[in-house]
Amino acid sequence: MEAFEGLLQTRPMADIAIDEIAAGAAISRSGFYFYFRSKQAVLLELLDRMVAEVDGRLAELGVPGDDPAAWWRETIGVFVDVFGAHRAVSVTLAEARATVPELRREWARRSSRWVDLTASTIVAERRRGRAREIVDPRATSVALNAMNEHVLVASFGGDQPSLVAEEVLDVLTDIWCTTIYGTPRPV
Repeated sequence: MEAFEGLLQTRPMADIAIDEIAAGAAISRSGFYFYFRSKQAVLLELLDRMVAEVDGRLAELGVPGDDPAAWWRETIGVFVDVFGAHRAVSVTLAEARATVPELRREWARRSSRWVDLTASTIVAERRRGRAREIVDPRATSVALNAMNEHVLVASFGGDQPSLVAEEVLDVLTDIWCTTIYGTPRPV
């Protein structure tokens, strides 16, 4: 997996041969197929590692406390950190999902937990009297999470227009808090 991720940093997935991945991992081609059925399977395994790291770090954060803006910043920062540490995998996943239905389904399955977490947090913040009334917390969650993904992939891939890395976390936190609370610094 590390050999494949390293190759993704220099070339698109379509230009990488199984033999190159195997050579980078110091195994034979048949050794590669013993562990994986395709490059897409390696990509999914890399995604699973990233998802596990995100989920573990999110679990440590708990729920918003007295400073919800700081909590959202930390939460969004987990995604910025993890997906940023694996930029080539993040960009490749986004590109591959457009043409590989299995990757699209698997991404949707994994990322739907984050949509559910965001929606339930919005509802809880409304119950606490801090969040504003949102038409539909789940729909808002879908839009916010999709925006994050697009902004991160554009930034990581150097697309234009995009944000520079130093702006991403501040801008996303501001948009999330303004959407959820009506102000970037809720009290």
